[in-house]
Amino acid sequence: MIRATIDTPTGPVTVEETGGAITGLTWGRGDGGGTSPLLAEAADQLAAYFDRRLTVFDLPLAPAGGAFQQGFLAILRAIPYGQTRSYGEIARQMGAPARAIGQACGANPIPILIPCHRVLGASGLGGFSGGVGVETKVALLRLEGAAGLLI
Repeated sequence: MIRATIDTPTGPVTVEETGGAITGLTWGRGDGGGTSPLLAEAADQLAAYFDRRLTVFDLPLAPAGGAFQQGFLAILRAIPYGQTRSYGEIARQMGAPARAIGQACGANPIPILIPCHRVLGASGLGGFSGGVGVETKVALLRLEGAAGLLI
C-alpha cells in the first residue's frame, strides 16, 4: 500500500493505492509518504476536478465492501457531475431502506472519486462524513454547479 497526501480546496486528502488501484481517500494528512504513477495521476485528476476542467475521473478504483456496498458504489459512480440523487431514489433502485443507503454512503472508502456528495436527503443535504462534514459536501456541490437546487 502506498499513500500520498494531496492539497485540495477542501483540505488535504490522502489517497491510497494498493495493487495498482485506488482503494481509499480520506481527508487529512496520512502517515507515510510515497508516490507512484497512479497516485501522481490521481493528484492531476483531482487538481483538474477542483479547477473545473474534469467532470469524470478515469482511475482504477478498488473499493472494499460486500455485494450490497459494491452495487451501491456502482450507482454512485453513475450519477453525473453536477447532478444529485436522493437517498430515497437510490433506496428504491436497490430495493433497500433509505437508512441502509445513508449507512452505505458513510462507508464509501473513496469519496470525491466515488461521488457520495451527490446524494441528498429528501428535504435537505443529508450528512457527510468527509472533510469538515456538510460544509465540505456543500463546497463540492457548489463546485459542480449542483448547489443552486439546495442553497
